[in-house]
Amino acid sequence: MPANGQPRRSRIARKLAVAGTGVAVLALPLIGATGASAATPAAVPAAATATTYPNNLDGWIRESLAIMAQHGIPGTYDGIYRNIMRESSGNPYAINNWDSNAAAGTPSKGLLQVIDPTFAAYHVPGTVYDPYNPVSNITAACNYAADRYGSIDNVFGPY
Repeated sequence: MPANGQPRRSRIARKLAVAGTGVAVLALPLIGATGASAATPAAVPAAATATTYPNNLDGWIRESLAIMAQHGIPGTYDGIYRNIMRESSGNPYAINNWDSNAAAGTPSKGLLQVIDPTFAAYHVPGTVYDPYNPVSNITAACNYAADRYGSIDNVFGPY
């Protein structure tokens, strides 16, 4: 605001131009658009940039890999897929009611057949706390495998 107390008027003011056809056009100037930042697009809200994944095995693995990357958990698509096929054939509701874990009262559950105490210990923040949730199950199992074997990629049998 200038010293006289009156607001400074922009050199470029809103102008009403009349096109040759008689149609009125409102020209809105870019006030203050003189610096390099004027060409910078506005930040896109995080929700608008969120990746969506299909609700299938491929999507669950890819979403888990994205979460794992954020938390520094190693693993590859192929390593995860190979272990899922061996453990549950891709069924997120698979449950093992016959092995030693089941006999002890804690059956293995989900895509990567995680028992409840292991899921609780290796659950990754930002995923649902549910061992049957495909993304949560994969991510917790990969977190466990990373701690125990260095990566899910190093697991070639029941773990």
